[in-house]
Amino acid sequence: MVAVTQDTHLRADAERLADILTGLQRCFILALSKELGRGNVSFPQYCLLGFLAHQPHLTMTEIAQKMGHTTAAATGLVDRLEKLGHVRRVHGLDDRRKIMVEITESGSALVSEVRDDMVTNILRIMETLLPAEQKAWLQIYEKVSAFCQNK
Repeated sequence: MVAVTQDTHLRADAERLADILTGLQRCFILALSKELGRGNVSFPQYCLLGFLAHQPHLTMTEIAQKMGHTTAAATGLVDRLEKLGHVRRVHGLDDRRKIMVEITESGSALVSEVRDDMVTNILRIMETLLPAEQKAWLQIYEKVSAFCQNK
């Protein structure tokens, strides 16, 4: 009987967390979307820029894998970002048929600006928390992030 009650409470807590996460996603995505709107960049395009900001370059296949898209869909993302001047295609040094994608200065600047806005918003949230809650929030998110990366 005790195990059933614990399972029921755990399920209720998980359902509450699901509702909270959905609300947080909406809040953060909408705030992020406003920032991205200034650069005419969609959320998937921003994600791609984020990947490229941490790599010297990626192939179209690598982009498709990281984005969870087909190569054709990844090509469409790159095409739009290239038209905006945020990425460029270059030929591979060892194989000129191999197309590599790299971020440009304007793409890096956009990623940096959006990240700075995100940090500012997170700081505003953290100011509402006690120091112990701030540390606990970070520790919990680090564990959740590690779980997601290991999937």
